[in-house]
Amino acid sequence: MTITPTIRVQREGFDLQAEVDLLSKGKPGVGAVVTFSGLCRDDGGMLAALELEHYPGMAEAEMTRIGALAIARFGLLGLTAIHRYGKIAVGENIVLVIAAAPHRQAAFDGANFVMDFLKTAAPFWKKEHGKDGAAGDWVAAKDADDAARDKWK
Repeated sequence: MTITPTIRVQREGFDLQAEVDLLSKGKPGVGAVVTFSGLCRDDGGMLAALELEHYPGMAEAEMTRIGALAIARFGLLGLTAIHRYGKIAVGENIVLVIAAAPHRQAAFDGANFVMDFLKTAAPFWKKEHGKDGAAGDWVAAKDADDAARDKWK
């Protein structure tokens, strides 16, 4: 049986528990579900929101490719990845990755793998918006994100 990842790029928020239920209910082989929810954080007390943009069509295709790699590599029984776009306030969800597997290590590894590749390979861009109303710069890629991705090679 071929397992296809559930991939969504959407403006609206998501319900973490509802997404876990959708992925895991009725799958008796699932022994572990790992979730990662990335939030908009305020580094240094100056940030009001992040503006996320994506390349429509290409973002979903790359997320699907990454999800399929994770399913194959770690023997996942299900995978959901949701990434939001638009203006996202501090404290709101940005990204959700859920990996379901027979055992915990595969679920943890699958979720980590997906996040490490989403951060570096999926076409998303972030712009900071300050509490003072000023739009900041686009956020540059980080060497640490590349290093995290490269550990999987």
